[in-house]
Amino acid sequence: MKAAAEVLGNERGNEETFPAADMEEKPGGAESFGSSPESRFSSPERAAEALQGGSDSEEETRSQDIYQLPDITCLNIQTYEGATRDGRFHGEGVASFQGGHEYQGHFSEGLMDGPGTFTQADGVKYEGEFVWNVPSGQGTFTWPDGSTYVGEVYRGLRQGMGTYKCAKSGVSYRGQWHRGKRHGKGTVYYNEDKTSWYEGDWVMNEREGRGERGYPSGNVYIGEWRNNQRHGEGTMTWMKVEQQYVGNWQHGVQHGVGTHIWFLKRVNGSQYAQSNQYKGDFFEGRRHGKGTFYYAGGATYTGEWRSDKKHGQGKLTARSGRVFECEFDDDLLIASLNEDRAPTPLGAPPLLESDSSILGPHMALNIEGILDKIPERDRETERKQVECAVLSQHLELRLIFGFYSRLGRSYPPDNIFLLSRLQFWRLLKDCKVHHHGVTLAQMDRFIREEAGLTETHSPFTSMQLHEFLTGLVIVAYYIYRKDMASQKHCLAACLSRLMTDDILPNARNVKGFLFRRPELTAEALKNANRCWEIFDHFCRLYGAHRDLPSMTCRQLLWMFKDLRLFDHQLTTASLLELITAENGGCTKQPSCVELEIVFLEFFEVLLGCAELKFQQVPDALGQGLVQITSHSRTTENSPDVEAYEKQVEEKGNVQDMGDEEVQNQDLMSPQLAENFQEHEDVNISGTGPRDQVQSKSLAVQRFFNDCFFPAVDHHWLVTMQMEITQEVHDGKEFQCRENSS
Repeated sequence: MKAAAEVLGNERGNEETFPAADMEEKPGGAESFGSSPESRFSSPERAAEALQGGSDSEEETRSQDIYQLPDITCLNIQTYEGATRDGRFHGEGVASFQGGHEYQGHFSEGLMDGPGTFTQADGVKYEGEFVWNVPSGQGTFTWPDGSTYVGEVYRGLRQGMGTYKCAKSGVSYRGQWHRGKRHGKGTVYYNEDKTSWYEGDWVMNEREGRGERGYPSGNVYIGEWRNNQRHGEGTMTWMKVEQQYVGNWQHGVQHGVGTHIWFLKRVNGSQYAQSNQYKGDFFEGRRHGKGTFYYAGGATYTGEWRSDKKHGQGKLTARSGRVFECEFDDDLLIASLNEDRAPTPLGAPPLLESDSSILGPHMALNIEGILDKIPERDRETERKQVECAVLSQHLELRLIFGFYSRLGRSYPPDNIFLLSRLQFWRLLKDCKVHHHGVTLAQMDRFIREEAGLTETHSPFTSMQLHEFLTGLVIVAYYIYRKDMASQKHCLAACLSRLMTDDILPNARNVKGFLFRRPELTAEALKNANRCWEIFDHFCRLYGAHRDLPSMTCRQLLWMFKDLRLFDHQLTTASLLELITAENGGCTKQPSCVELEIVFLEFFEVLLGCAELKFQQVPDALGQGLVQITSHSRTTENSPDVEAYEKQVEEKGNVQDMGDEEVQNQDLMSPQLAENFQEHEDVNISGTGPRDQVQSKSLAVQRFFNDCFFPAVDHHWLVTMQMEITQEVHDGKEFQCRENSS
C-alpha cells in the first residue's frame, strides 16, 4: 500500500487545489424569470422585471397587477374630427375618449381599422395597424420612459416576431412571441452592456429547449433547458477558474453522467499535463457513483465516489502503468487489496517501492506492441535488457531531448520543454536514420502502430521524454532487427546499435533550412501553421493514408505544377535536388519520386525554394549537402531528369480538391519568440553578416506572402469555381434527361 499511497500523495494536489465540481454561475438574480401574464400594455418596469427575473419570487411576480389597455369598445367618445359616411366614422379622423385617451388614424364603419396611433392618458402609445378596434398587425408600443416594442401584434398582444427594449434597465428581447409571452426562438440581453444574455428556445416566457446562456463573468452554458434551469445535455465553461463540465444536468446542477475538466495554466511546450479530468457519475452537482479521475501527473483512479470524495473500492494506475487495487473511506486510503500492508493515510505517504520498470514513470517505455512479437517466455527479459540499455545512455539521451526541444523556441516560465514532432523529425534527419531505407513517414507509422499514438504526423504534437525514448526503441527495432546475428536481447542490441552508429555521432549537428540558423527560425515558423493546413489538404487530396497525412515526392512535384510555381529559377530539376538533398540513399532523383515525405521535409523544401527564387545562397542546406543556385544545376543535362520534367509538364492540373476539413493540430503551436535566445551549441557554418540575415528573412517573407500563399489561394478559388460550374452543368444535364423522359 506504500506504493499506492505514494502515487496518490504525488497527485493529490492536482485533485484538491481546484474548486468543487458543482460550482456554477448565479449572477444577481438574472438566472430565473418571473412569469407574470403579459397583457396588452404592461408597464416597462414590470416588463423589465419579468425579463430580468428580479429579486421578487416567482409567486410574488405572478400576483402583481399589470397595466392593461382599456377595452376600446367600452370607451366613450367625447369628440371626433374627421371623415364620416352614413353617419359613421369612416376615413381619416381624430377621436378623443373619456379619461384623456386619443386615437388618430383610419376609421372604417365607425371602428378603428387600418393604420393609426392610440395614446393612453398615462402616455403609453401604440402606433400601427388596427383591425376592428383591436391592435393587430405590425405595430410599435412606446412607454413614457422610452421603452419600446416593435414587431407583430395580434388582438392587442405581442405575437410573432418582435423586439422589446427597456429604457431604464437596458434589458432587451428579440425573437418570437405568442399571446404576449416569449415563445419560440429568441435572444434576451439582461444588461445594457450585453454581457449577460440567453439565446435559444422559449416556452411561454421560460427558457425551455436548447439555448446558450452567457454570464457577465464570461462563463457560458450551451445545452438543454427546462423550466428556466439547465436540464438535459449541456456544457458549462467557467472562464476565470478555467474549468468545464460536459454532460447531464438536472434542475440546474450536474446530475447523471458527465466529464469535468480542470485546465492548468501552463504555456505550450511545458512538460506538465494540460488538464485534470473526471469522467463518471454525478449526483446533485457532486462526483458520486462510479467514475475515473485523470490526474495531471499521469496517474488515474477508477472506482467509487461519494460526495466528491473517493469512497469504496477502486483501481489506481500509476503513470508507469502499475496498477493498485485500493479501498477508500471518505478519501482516505484504508487498504491496498493487492498488497498486505497496514492502512496508510494520504497526508504523509511513505516512499514509493521500486516499480516493475527500472526506468521510473518519466522514462517508462510503451513497447507492448513490439513485445507481443517476441515469445512470451522472453518478453520480461527483453524488457529489462532494453531498459538497461536506455538507462546506460540516459544522461546523453536527456541532453539530446533537451537540446532539440529548444530549437526555435523561447524559454517557458518553468524552463521545461516537450519535444515536438517537428523537432523529433529533425533529430532523426540529423542523425541520418532515414538513410537505412526507412522514411520518416514509415517511422511515424511504426511508432503509431506499436505505441498506440495518435496524430503522429502532426508537426506540433508534443512528445514527453518517455514517448521520445519509446520512439527511438521502436525505430531501432525496425531498422536493425534483421542485422542482428542473434534474437536474444534483440531490442537492447538494436537500440545500442542505433545509438552507437547514428545518434551519438550526429546528434546536435543541426542541418536543413528550418532550425539551422536560429535568427531565421522565428521568421520561418510564422508560416508553419498555414503551411501545415496546405500540406494536410494536399495530402488528403493525393495520399492513400487518410489517417496519416503523407505526400510522395511525385505528388509534391504535381502540387508545384498545379500551383504554377515553376519558372526559370525554380525548375523541376532544382526542386528534385531540394527534395532529395538529405536522402543519401537516392543517387538518381527520378528513382526517389515515390518516397513519402513528412511536414518537416515539405516545409524545408518551401524554405529552400524561398532562397532559390529570391536570392542565390550556395550554402543553403548546410555542411555536406547539395548546393543549388538558380543558374547552375548539377543535373542540367541528365536525360533522366529531362524525361521526368517532361512527364511533370504533361501532367494535368488537379481539379477535384475534395471537401474534407483541414485538421490543424494546435496542441503545441510554434512559439515565435520575440525574445529568442540563440542556441550556442548549434553547429552553424557560414553565418553571414546582419544584412545577409535580413536578406534571407526578407526572402522567406516574399516567397510565402507574394508567391506561395497567393498561388494556393488562387488555385483553391479556381478549383471551387470549376466545381460550382460542373455542378450547375450536371444539374442542367440531369434536368434535360428528366424532361426528355
